[in-house]
Order: sequence, then C-alpha cells, then structure tokens
Amino acid sequence: MNTPHQPVQGRSRGKTFSTRTFLLVLLSIGLQLILALFLGHAYDMRIFMSTGYLVGTGQDPYIARDLSTVFHNASFQGITTFGYPPPWALVLGLIYLVSYKLIPNFLIYNLAIKIPLIAANLGLAYLVQDILIKRGAATRVSRGAWIFFLFNPFLLSVSSAWGQFDAIVALLALLALVLLDNGRLKISAFVLALAVCIKPTALPLLLVAFVYLLKRPYRRLVQYFGVALACFMLLCVAPFAVLRWDATPILQHWNVFFTVGGGISFMTFLELIQGSYQLTGAWAVTGMLWVPALAIATLALMRSGIDGFPDLLMKSTALVMVFFLARSWVSEPNIVLILPMVVILTSLGELNELALTFMWVLPLIFSVFNTSTIQLLFPSLPGLMGQLLSLSGEFYTARLIARVIVVIPWLMAGVWIVRACFRKAAAPLRPEAASRA
Repeated sequence: MNTPHQPVQGRSRGKTFSTRTFLLVLLSIGLQLILALFLGHAYDMRIFMSTGYLVGTGQDPYIARDLSTVFHNASFQGITTFGYPPPWALVLGLIYLVSYKLIPNFLIYNLAIKIPLIAANLGLAYLVQDILIKRGAATRVSRGAWIFFLFNPFLLSVSSAWGQFDAIVALLALLALVLLDNGRLKISAFVLALAVCIKPTALPLLLVAFVYLLKRPYRRLVQYFGVALACFMLLCVAPFAVLRWDATPILQHWNVFFTVGGGISFMTFLELIQGSYQLTGAWAVTGMLWVPALAIATLALMRSGIDGFPDLLMKSTALVMVFFLARSWVSEPNIVLILPMVVILTSLGELNELALTFMWVLPLIFSVFNTSTIQLLFPSLPGLMGQLLSLSGEFYTARLIARVIVVIPWLMAGVWIVRACFRKAAAPLRPEAASRA
C-alpha cells in the first residue's frame, strides 16, 4: 500500500535537497562577492591591478612604473613588478580590458580580479565531491567536503578576500592528478604544466607524475613530459618574445623567492632575531634546502612506488608538504594547494582529521599575527588599515613571537602528514571497482 507513495516522497526529498544545494551555492557566491568587492591585500592587489593595466595597455608588467595617476592612489607609486610567470599576467590584462577600462571604478576592478578565484573555489567544491563519490564515500562525507570548499574561512580569506590565485593552481593540480590516474596523459600534462606556469608551487607534482609513469612504457613518460615542456615554452617563454617583454629582470632576480625567510615557514623566526627577512650570511643556504629535500623525497617515492589513486594523492601530498616544510618562505595562500588533497584523504580515512584542522586553522591564526588580515582593508578602508597597522607596530615583538608559536605546531603537523603519507598503504579498491579490474 505504501509503494505508490514512495516515488513521490523520493522526488520530494530530491527536490528539497536540490533547492538546499542551490541556496548554499548562492549563499557562498554572495558571501564571496561581498568579500571580493570590499577586501583585498594591500601589497598583492596593487601588484595585480598594476599588472592588469600594464598588460591591457600593451606595456611590460615586469618593469616597475608609477601608476599613482592611473588609479588616483598614491600607494601605486614605487611598487614592485609582477613576480610570477606570464599566464596570470595575461589573465589580469584581459580582466582590466573588460572591467576598469570600461568602468574605471577601483572596487569593481578589485572585484573583477577575484571572479576567477570564486569560480575556482566552486570548481574545487564540485571536483572534490565528485572524487569522493566515485571512491565510494558516504553522501554525508562527500557533501561535507563540498560545503567545506564553499564556506571554509581560510580558503575564502586568501582567495575571495585576499586576491591570491592559489585556488586556481589547486584546482588544476587536482584535475591533472585525476586525468593522470585515468590514463589521459596528454591532457593531464597540459593541465599540470598550466598549474605550474601559473604558480610554480605545483612543481613537486611533476616529480610525482615522473615516478608514477616511471615503471610504465617508456614512451608514455616521454610523451607526458614532452607535452609539459611544450606547454612551458608556450606559456612561459613565448609571451616574452611575442609581446616583446624584457626578460632581464626575471633572469637577474630568478632566485628572489629563495633569498628571503619568513611567512609560515621554518625560517619565520628570522625577522625576530635580525629585524629583516633577507637571508644573508650563513642563512643564505637555507633558501635552497628545498632542492635536496625534494630529491630525497623523490628517491623515497621511487622506492615505495605509487599504487592507485588514493596512493597517488598521498604521495602528492607528501611531496608538496616536503616542499613547503623545506622552503625558507611560505605564504599563507600557498597552503591552498595541499588543502583539496588533505580533505579527500581525511574523508577517505587515509589521514587523521586533525591533519586537516591543523592545515587550515593554524595558517588562519598566523595571518592575524602576520597583519595579513588587517591589510585586507586596503581597497575600502585604507585609513583604518593604516591606523591598525600603526597600532600593531606597538606589539611588533609580541606578534613575531606569536607567529613562531603558531608555526611550530604547523610544521610538526606537516612532518606528521609526510610520515603518514609515506608509511600508510593505499586503500583497497571498492568491491565493484575490484570486480571491474
């Protein structure tokens, strides 16, 4: 007697679930748009806005210029040049052409630059959810991961609010790993190369791909890295020739990120003891520690091998984490790259849930003591930002000590994650997957 009513009830629950999903997505987009409109990091957003203008007007973004009259803002005088490979600069140029050039409004331009980041956050939510569903995770678990990427305060603060584009790199990197596991090598190589070209923090994943393909037919390895190399040439070298940009500043300062120590890294104490984050004297060697660290991690990876997609994610997490642990400078937004992999692994029971908590809560706390949170007021409340920064200067030493205190458990959690990813065997295939194999 109840059978005729069951389909109707099912449709009702499905409709309610769909409506709730739509409302949650709408709420996330609305929240991110508000953050994107009124907030933005005082340093990075000036660089990105200037880069967009220079590229959009046919100028070289790697040569510093005084743009205070362009944006009617004195803080745009004497800022440094764009410090990343060309792809994101080209995107910023396109954003300038469709926003500030048409509507010269500072806040709208600030918002427009964040639109791709909001899209990336949504993409991460759905890609992670899809991976978990295909791995047989419970609906509650996969939906929880989906909600995590829609509303996680750390992710939204460093993307929609701050304006950094690590979420795009994370989305492309995770997609590349999925494609690699599915055997779609050419597309995977292109997507991963694109991620690295946008921000080189994804570089360790090339080593993972190398080890993953090492024991397969040799031609597949050559094919993968042949495509990747072609993409590097097209995306990183060709723009300088085609657009006649001067590569001299890049060649002269190729090691700029390896001559500073600080951020949420093992060298965060440097500013406390010498009042500067420049790696000078004996400290200079620490800027390149990531090279032998990645080499050792890669050798360990070659010995253990990679077996299946969960293990691919675990080893990717391990190598990226080794990279971060050994770098002398790690910015808070960089952590976004590892966030989707840790979410998936904790959702599948491969990592302890504390690992995920440590990965985003501690960087969020760190950003407060690092004054990154205060600097987000730059687009809408620059006066208040200046006052708060002056006030924070009175607690300079206390802030630096607090940063060190926060970084220590984060580094310990990172080591814990690396050990867990190398020691733990990959999860077995689901019964239905095993039967297909």
